[in-house]
Amino acid sequence: MLTIAYIGNGKSTNRYHLPFSTKLIDKIKVKTIYSPSGKITWAKNPGTNYTSDINEIYNDPEIQLVVVTTPSPLHFKLGKEVLEHGKSVLIEKPFTETAAEAKELFRLADQKGLFIQCYQNRRYDSDFLTVQKVIESGVLGELLEVEMHYDYYRPEVPESVEKFSIGTSYLYGHACHTLDQVISYFGQPDDVHYEVRQLLGTDRMNDYFDLDLFYGRMKVSVKSSYFRLKERPSFVVYGKKGVFVKETKDRQEEHLKMFYMPDHEDFGIDLPEHYGTLTYVDEAGNYHEEKVVSEIGDYSRVYEDIYETLVNGKAKTVKDEETLLQITMLEKGIQQVSN
Repeated sequence: MLTIAYIGNGKSTNRYHLPFSTKLIDKIKVKTIYSPSGKITWAKNPGTNYTSDINEIYNDPEIQLVVVTTPSPLHFKLGKEVLEHGKSVLIEKPFTETAAEAKELFRLADQKGLFIQCYQNRRYDSDFLTVQKVIESGVLGELLEVEMHYDYYRPEVPESVEKFSIGTSYLYGHACHTLDQVISYFGQPDDVHYEVRQLLGTDRMNDYFDLDLFYGRMKVSVKSSYFRLKERPSFVVYGKKGVFVKETKDRQEEHLKMFYMPDHEDFGIDLPEHYGTLTYVDEAGNYHEEKVVSEIGDYSRVYEDIYETLVNGKAKTVKDEETLLQITMLEKGIQQVSN
């Protein structure tokens, strides 16, 4: 059994972590949840100790892993504290604000023989897993271009933020999802082009980004905006012999927002109307157009992976160098913004 605790008791812990860590009841025990205010606005997890004294986590020898789910400006400070108290740590994304901070945390964890990793749950998005399945089928031929979009129509968000900060930037808040997907699957790019903007003007929130990652002749574009009344497809993958279009995103977040939890058999599962369309020409020159049944996404696989690492000694799923590459790219991209 892996015994864990959370620092933070807000939306991140209750929507994106607890439904998945508590699903693994034979492997994971959630012992303590800390928040400085002590206020509890979400339903309590049965059998869990809620506290406003962080030392109840730091001084508890039974707790092996601490999950940091606070706002991102606190990730480095709290991650370091956890390690200094001799406990392994899982940090929500973005992992840190700078590559220097990330390197310091990895060095400290290595010195103390402790586990540290970024929570990259979007590796287990249904749409991303389905795209991998299509690519690996080979029917698209040589890949030429991949477009990844993560759009919203939430103008009230950037309009409510009057001053620029890294902590509220769209690049750090959302490219941390999609960039990790690219890095985890395609590796380190040969070159990167950054377009990071503030659509509302100088010194306002970063609310748009368009990053082009080049792998030989192939280009992977990661694009997002808060001002898309009609979302672009989640993925478009072009090869020499075909194209795959996945219009809709993974549905786990959609269901979580409705408090429709993973204990339902159809949680997060695409319906036929959500399936992507694969169009290609085969070796005989015949034209095909067909729907591709979506893979099943499951964020609990992050906790499965961590259990296997900490209990059974398997290698970490999210490699340190992947996290460092991502933070380096975020840091370089945000430097374009005039603040």
